Amino acid sequence: MATDEALALETPRESRALPRARPTLSPIVPWAVGIALTWLALAHFHRDSVAMLWHWAPHLALGLRMNVLISVLAIGIGTVLGAVVGALELSRCRWIKAPARGYVHAFRNAPMLVLLFFTTYVFPFEIHVGSLYLPFPDWIKVTVGLALPASAYIAEVFRGALLSITSAQWEAAASLGLSRSQSLRWVILPQCFKRVLPPWMNLYAMITMSTTLASLVGVTELLESARNATNTVNRTDFTILVYLAVLTLFFLYCYPITRFTARLERKYAFH
Repeated sequence: MATDEALALETPRESRALPRARPTLSPIVPWAVGIALTWLALAHFHRDSVAMLWHWAPHLALGLRMNVLISVLAIGIGTVLGAVVGALELSRCRWIKAPARGYVHAFRNAPMLVLLFFTTYVFPFEIHVGSLYLPFPDWIKVTVGLALPASAYIAEVFRGALLSITSAQWEAAASLGLSRSQSLRWVILPQCFKRVLPPWMNLYAMITMSTTLASLVGVTELLESARNATNTVNRTDFTILVYLAVLTLFFLYCYPITRFTARLERKYAFH
């Protein structure tokens, strides 16, 4: 009887077991299939235009490489500069805090296109170092123009991440005998990194898409390469295919970043 009663009690527990989650299809798969089918259909109905597009593919690839180079350098410079400015914003000294806040407000509220034109014309075309004349190309000026607003956004993100760390974390680190610099390095910054990474990656995707503005100041990037191709071929169907290819390339580069960012946000969610 005792055994039967035990079995009777165990049965409801087994029935209350949560079902296993079914594996879900990655959201990128339908997009990849849709893009592949679209281009297969275009290759079937517009063979001549697709063949010309394939001929211009190396030129477009060089343009995309310039977009990636500018975006990586801009986010790198912006991250270093933004982390410094964000830390200065938390200073107790008014003479340090006020200029840092002014820097953030100035570049957060400035249009990127205006900053690109500003950096293009304010910097010289070449730098005189001794007896040497070093060229200062436009793509470097564009990198600086994109790094300035990026640094302002990152400064605010970094400042918010530091403020989100409770004072108990500092006190716990001090109780372990860590100095303030050691506490910042080994306790506070690792927690800030988790909070900063998702918005940082969103900002990088935004900076990458903003690199197309470089074509307005004479930088040969993807959009400028596409414009050169369309002006040379001068066919409407080819023009549509070229700009569709530009959209596809940017989507294939930026969409995985946004998906990975969403995954990080779920992983490092704080409640």
